[in-house]
Amino acid sequence: MIEDLNDLAAFVTVADLKSFTKAAARLQVSPSALSQTIAKLEKRLGFRLLTRTTRSVSLTPSGERLYSVAAPRLNDIGAEITALSAQSDRPSGTIRITSSEHAALTILHPALVQLMAANPEVAVEVSIDHGLLDIVAERFDAGIRLGEHLAQDMIAVPISPPLRMAVVGSPAYLANAGRPETPGDLTQHRCINIRFPRLGNYAQWEFEKDGRAVNVRVAPTYVSNSQNLRLAAARDGIGLAWLPADLAAPDVADGRLSQVLKDWCPSFPGCYLYYPSRNHPSTAFTALLEVLRSRVQA
Repeated sequence: MIEDLNDLAAFVTVADLKSFTKAAARLQVSPSALSQTIAKLEKRLGFRLLTRTTRSVSLTPSGERLYSVAAPRLNDIGAEITALSAQSDRPSGTIRITSSEHAALTILHPALVQLMAANPEVAVEVSIDHGLLDIVAERFDAGIRLGEHLAQDMIAVPISPPLRMAVVGSPAYLANAGRPETPGDLTQHRCINIRFPRLGNYAQWEFEKDGRAVNVRVAPTYVSNSQNLRLAAARDGIGLAWLPADLAAPDVADGRLSQVLKDWCPSFPGCYLYYPSRNHPSTAFTALLEVLRSRVQA
Protein backbone atom coordinates (compact mmCIF):
# COMPACT_ATOMS: atom_id res chain seq x y z
CA MET A 1 0.00 0.00 0.00
CA ILE A 2 2.79 2.44 0.95
CA GLU A 3 4.65 1.50 -2.24
CA ASP A 4 1.51 2.23 -4.28
CA LEU A 5 1.10 5.65 -2.64
CA ASN A 6 4.76 6.53 -3.21
CA ASP A 7 4.56 5.46 -6.85
CA LEU A 8 1.31 7.38 -7.35
CA ALA A 9 2.93 10.46 -5.81
CA ALA A 10 5.83 10.09 -8.24
CA PHE A 11 3.39 9.77 -11.16
CA VAL A 12 1.46 12.88 -10.07
CA THR A 13 4.71 14.87 -9.79
CA VAL A 14 5.74 13.91 -13.33
CA ALA A 15 2.27 14.79 -14.60
CA ASP A 16 2.36 18.16 -12.81
CA LEU A 17 5.76 19.17 -14.16
CA LYS A 18 5.51 17.35 -17.54
CA SER A 19 9.17 16.46 -17.17
CA PHE A 20 11.02 13.49 -15.69
CA THR A 21 14.10 15.65 -15.08
CA LYS A 22 12.22 18.33 -13.12
CA ALA A 23 10.16 15.74 -11.23
CA ALA A 24 13.30 13.79 -10.30
CA ALA A 25 14.91 16.96 -8.97
CA ARG A 26 11.84 17.72 -6.85
CA LEU A 27 11.66 14.16 -5.53
CA GLN A 28 15.44 14.07 -5.02
CA VAL A 29 15.96 10.90 -7.05
CA SER A 30 17.73 10.27 -10.34
CA PRO A 31 15.73 10.51 -13.59
CA SER A 32 16.50 6.86 -14.36
CA ALA A 33 15.21 5.73 -10.96
CA LEU A 34 12.04 7.77 -11.43
CA SER A 35 11.55 6.28 -14.91
CA GLN A 36 11.84 2.78 -13.46
CA THR A 37 9.29 3.65 -10.75
CA ILE A 38 6.75 4.80 -13.35
CA ALA A 39 7.45 1.75 -15.53
CA LYS A 40 6.84 -0.59 -12.56
CA LEU A 41 3.62 1.25 -11.70
CA GLU A 42 2.40 0.93 -15.30
CA LYS A 43 3.26 -2.79 -15.30
CA ARG A 44 1.41 -3.33 -12.02
CA LEU A 45 -1.66 -1.46 -13.26
CA GLY A 46 -1.60 -3.09 -16.68
CA PHE A 47 -1.93 0.08 -18.74
CA ARG A 48 0.24 2.97 -19.90
CA LEU A 49 0.05 6.26 -17.99
CA LEU A 50 2.47 8.51 -19.85
CA THR A 51 3.55 9.07 -23.42
CA ARG A 52 7.24 9.96 -23.51
CA THR A 53 9.27 11.50 -26.33
CA THR A 54 12.73 13.03 -26.29
CA ARG A 55 11.19 16.47 -25.81
CA SER A 56 7.93 16.07 -23.92
CA VAL A 57 5.85 14.03 -21.50
CA SER A 58 2.06 13.82 -21.79
CA LEU A 59 -0.72 11.82 -20.17
CA THR A 60 -2.48 8.97 -21.94
CA PRO A 61 -6.29 8.86 -21.61
CA SER A 62 -5.88 6.31 -18.77
CA GLY A 63 -3.22 8.51 -17.22
CA GLU A 64 -5.56 11.53 -17.38
CA ARG A 65 -8.27 9.56 -15.58
CA LEU A 66 -5.95 8.30 -12.86
CA TYR A 67 -4.39 11.75 -12.40
CA SER A 68 -7.80 13.40 -11.98
CA VAL A 69 -8.54 11.01 -9.11
CA ALA A 70 -5.09 10.67 -7.50
CA ALA A 71 -3.84 14.28 -7.55
CA PRO A 72 -6.54 15.89 -5.36
CA ARG A 73 -6.54 12.97 -2.91
CA LEU A 74 -2.76 13.05 -2.51
CA ASN A 75 -2.97 16.81 -1.97
CA ASP A 76 -5.60 16.25 0.72
CA ILE A 77 -3.40 13.63 2.41
CA GLY A 78 -0.43 16.00 2.31
CA ALA A 79 -2.49 18.85 3.74
CA GLU A 80 -3.78 16.63 6.56
CA ILE A 81 -0.27 15.44 7.42
CA THR A 82 0.84 19.07 7.48
CA ALA A 83 -2.07 19.94 9.76
CA LEU A 84 -1.19 17.09 12.12
CA SER A 85 2.45 18.17 12.14
CA ALA A 86 1.31 21.68 12.99
CA GLN A 87 0.08 20.41 16.34
CA SER A 88 3.70 20.33 17.45
CA ASP A 89 4.67 23.41 19.46
CA ARG A 90 8.13 23.82 17.89
CA PRO A 91 8.20 25.24 14.33
CA SER A 92 9.78 22.75 11.95
CA GLY A 93 9.71 21.64 8.34
CA THR A 94 10.42 23.22 4.97
CA ILE A 95 8.82 26.39 3.59
CA ARG A 96 8.88 26.92 -0.20
CA ILE A 97 8.30 30.50 -1.36
CA THR A 98 8.40 32.22 -4.75
CA SER A 99 9.19 35.92 -4.82
CA SER A 100 10.46 38.76 -6.95
CA GLU A 101 14.13 39.57 -6.42
CA HIS A 102 13.56 42.93 -4.73
CA ALA A 103 10.98 41.63 -2.26
CA ALA A 104 13.15 38.62 -1.46
CA LEU A 105 16.17 40.78 -0.65
CA THR A 106 14.48 43.64 1.21
CA ILE A 107 11.53 41.95 2.94
CA LEU A 108 11.76 38.17 2.96
CA HIS A 109 15.46 37.61 3.63
CA PRO A 110 15.64 39.75 6.82
CA ALA A 111 12.54 37.96 8.13
CA LEU A 112 14.03 34.55 7.35
CA VAL A 113 17.25 35.41 9.16
CA GLN A 114 15.19 36.23 12.25
CA LEU A 115 12.97 33.16 11.87
CA MET A 116 15.75 30.63 11.31
CA ALA A 117 17.95 31.97 14.11
CA ALA A 118 15.11 31.29 16.56
CA ASN A 119 13.95 28.03 14.93
CA PRO A 120 16.87 25.80 13.80
CA GLU A 121 14.50 23.04 12.65
CA VAL A 122 12.99 25.26 9.94
CA ALA A 123 14.34 24.93 6.39
CA VAL A 124 13.54 27.36 3.58
CA GLU A 125 13.60 27.29 -0.22
CA VAL A 126 13.26 30.63 -2.02
CA SER A 127 12.71 30.75 -5.79
CA ILE A 128 13.19 34.07 -7.60
CA ASP A 129 10.70 34.52 -10.42
CA HIS A 130 9.39 37.74 -11.94
CA GLY A 131 6.30 36.10 -13.45
CA LEU A 132 3.01 35.21 -11.80
CA LEU A 133 3.37 31.54 -10.92
CA ASP A 134 0.54 29.19 -10.05
CA ILE A 135 1.82 28.42 -6.56
CA VAL A 136 -0.61 25.52 -6.14
CA ALA A 137 0.51 23.77 -9.33
CA GLU A 138 4.18 24.48 -8.57
CA ARG A 139 3.71 23.34 -4.95
CA PHE A 140 4.92 26.47 -3.23
CA ASP A 141 3.61 27.26 0.24
CA ALA A 142 3.31 30.94 -0.61
CA GLY A 143 4.33 33.71 -2.97
CA ILE A 144 5.29 37.36 -2.58
CA ARG A 145 4.06 39.86 -5.15
CA LEU A 146 2.69 43.39 -5.38
CA GLY A 147 -0.86 43.73 -4.11
CA GLU A 148 -2.25 44.68 -7.53
CA HIS A 149 -1.13 41.34 -9.02
CA LEU A 150 -2.77 38.87 -6.64
CA ALA A 151 -5.32 36.20 -7.54
CA GLN A 152 -8.68 36.67 -5.82
CA ASP A 153 -8.85 33.17 -4.33
CA MET A 154 -5.76 33.68 -2.16
CA ILE A 155 -5.28 34.81 1.42
CA ALA A 156 -3.14 37.95 1.18
CA VAL A 157 -1.13 39.44 4.05
CA PRO A 158 0.50 42.89 3.63
CA ILE A 159 4.21 42.66 4.46
CA SER A 160 5.57 46.03 3.35
CA PRO A 161 4.63 49.71 3.40
CA PRO A 162 3.68 51.42 0.13
CA LEU A 163 6.45 51.41 -2.47
CA ARG A 164 7.65 53.86 -5.10
CA MET A 165 9.56 53.50 -8.36
CA ALA A 166 12.37 55.80 -9.51
CA VAL A 167 13.98 56.62 -12.84
CA VAL A 168 17.71 56.98 -12.28
CA GLY A 169 20.85 57.57 -14.32
CA SER A 170 24.46 58.46 -13.68
CA PRO A 171 25.38 62.17 -13.54
CA ALA A 172 27.73 61.60 -16.50
CA TYR A 173 24.96 60.05 -18.62
CA LEU A 174 22.51 62.86 -17.82
CA ALA A 175 25.12 65.55 -18.51
CA ASN A 176 25.62 64.07 -21.98
CA ALA A 177 22.03 63.05 -22.87
CA GLY A 178 20.04 65.66 -20.94
CA ARG A 179 17.37 65.20 -18.28
CA PRO A 180 13.90 64.00 -19.38
CA GLU A 181 11.17 66.42 -18.30
CA THR A 182 8.17 64.18 -19.09
CA PRO A 183 7.74 60.40 -19.43
CA GLY A 184 7.43 60.83 -23.21
CA ASP A 185 11.02 62.12 -23.33
CA LEU A 186 12.24 58.63 -22.36
CA THR A 187 11.78 57.45 -25.94
CA GLN A 188 14.81 59.63 -26.83
CA HIS A 189 17.03 58.03 -24.16
CA ARG A 190 19.06 54.87 -23.77
CA CYS A 191 17.05 52.77 -21.33
CA ILE A 192 17.72 49.72 -19.16
CA ASN A 193 14.78 47.33 -18.83
CA ILE A 194 13.57 43.87 -17.86
CA ARG A 195 11.92 41.24 -20.05
CA PHE A 196 9.31 39.00 -18.42
CA PRO A 197 10.24 35.46 -19.55
CA ARG A 198 6.75 33.99 -19.18
CA LEU A 199 5.14 36.83 -21.14
CA GLY A 200 7.95 37.48 -23.62
CA ASN A 201 7.62 41.26 -23.45
CA TYR A 202 9.45 44.19 -21.84
CA ALA A 203 8.12 45.96 -18.76
CA GLN A 204 6.12 49.11 -19.37
CA TRP A 205 7.30 52.03 -17.26
CA GLU A 206 4.29 53.33 -15.35
CA PHE A 207 3.88 56.97 -14.29
CA GLU A 208 1.16 59.16 -12.82
CA LYS A 209 0.79 62.87 -12.11
CA ASP A 210 -2.27 64.89 -11.11
CA GLY A 211 -4.50 61.88 -11.71
CA ARG A 212 -3.10 61.29 -15.21
CA ALA A 213 -1.56 57.85 -15.80
CA VAL A 214 1.07 57.40 -18.50
CA ASN A 215 2.65 54.08 -19.52
CA VAL A 216 5.78 54.25 -21.65
CA ARG A 217 7.21 51.43 -23.76
CA VAL A 218 10.89 52.30 -23.85
CA ALA A 219 13.22 50.82 -26.47
CA PRO A 220 15.84 49.21 -24.25
CA THR A 221 19.52 49.16 -25.10
CA TYR A 222 20.32 46.95 -22.08
CA VAL A 223 18.06 44.19 -20.72
CA SER A 224 18.42 42.05 -17.59
CA ASN A 225 16.03 40.28 -15.24
CA SER A 226 18.29 41.15 -12.31
CA GLN A 227 17.49 44.41 -10.53
CA ASN A 228 20.99 44.61 -9.09
CA LEU A 229 22.51 44.26 -12.55
CA ARG A 230 20.19 46.97 -13.94
CA LEU A 231 21.20 49.19 -11.01
CA ALA A 232 24.89 48.61 -11.78
CA ALA A 233 24.28 49.37 -15.47
CA ALA A 234 22.67 52.70 -14.59
CA ARG A 235 25.50 53.48 -12.17
CA ASP A 236 28.03 52.80 -14.95
CA GLY A 237 26.37 55.25 -17.34
CA ILE A 238 24.74 52.80 -19.77
CA GLY A 239 21.38 54.57 -19.60
CA LEU A 240 18.30 55.26 -17.48
CA ALA A 241 16.77 52.53 -15.30
CA TRP A 242 13.30 52.25 -13.73
CA LEU A 243 13.83 50.64 -10.32
CA PRO A 244 12.35 50.48 -6.82
CA ALA A 245 13.24 53.79 -5.16
CA ASP A 246 14.56 52.16 -2.00
CA LEU A 247 16.96 50.03 -4.07
CA ALA A 248 18.42 53.10 -5.79
CA ALA A 249 18.32 55.35 -2.70
CA PRO A 250 21.89 54.65 -1.42
CA ASP A 251 23.38 55.48 -4.83
CA VAL A 252 21.23 58.61 -5.13
CA ALA A 253 22.29 59.72 -1.65
CA ASP A 254 25.97 59.20 -2.50
CA GLY A 255 25.72 61.01 -5.82
CA ARG A 256 26.49 57.96 -7.96
CA LEU A 257 22.99 58.23 -9.45
CA SER A 258 20.55 61.07 -10.03
CA GLN A 259 16.78 60.69 -9.99
CA VAL A 260 14.62 62.20 -12.74
CA LEU A 261 10.85 62.48 -13.25
CA LYS A 262 10.39 62.28 -9.47
CA ASP A 263 7.03 64.07 -9.54
CA TRP A 264 5.77 61.41 -11.99
CA CYS A 265 6.50 58.53 -9.58
CA PRO A 266 3.81 58.28 -6.87
CA SER A 267 3.62 55.55 -4.26
CA PHE A 268 1.59 52.38 -4.85
CA PRO A 269 0.44 49.39 -2.72
CA GLY A 270 3.35 47.35 -1.41
CA CYS A 271 4.09 43.65 -1.29
CA TYR A 272 1.86 40.88 0.02
CA LEU A 273 2.50 37.32 1.08
CA TYR A 274 -0.22 35.18 -0.49
CA TYR A 275 -1.18 31.53 -0.09
CA PRO A 276 -4.14 29.23 -0.88
CA SER A 277 -7.11 29.60 1.42
CA ARG A 278 -7.58 25.84 1.70
CA ASN A 279 -4.06 25.18 2.99
CA HIS A 280 -3.42 24.16 6.60
CA PRO A 281 -0.41 26.32 7.54
CA SER A 282 2.47 24.40 9.10
CA THR A 283 4.07 25.56 12.33
CA ALA A 284 7.04 26.83 10.30
CA PHE A 285 4.82 28.82 7.95
CA THR A 286 2.77 30.22 10.83
CA ALA A 287 5.99 31.35 12.52
CA LEU A 288 7.10 33.09 9.31
CA LEU A 289 3.76 34.90 9.09
CA GLU A 290 4.21 36.17 12.64
CA VAL A 291 7.72 37.44 11.91
CA LEU A 292 6.63 39.22 8.72
CA ARG A 293 3.63 40.81 10.45
CA SER A 294 5.74 42.03 13.37
CA ARG A 295 8.35 43.52 11.02
CA VAL A 296 5.84 45.46 8.90
CA GLN A 297 4.12 46.74 12.06
CA ALA A 298 7.49 47.89 13.39
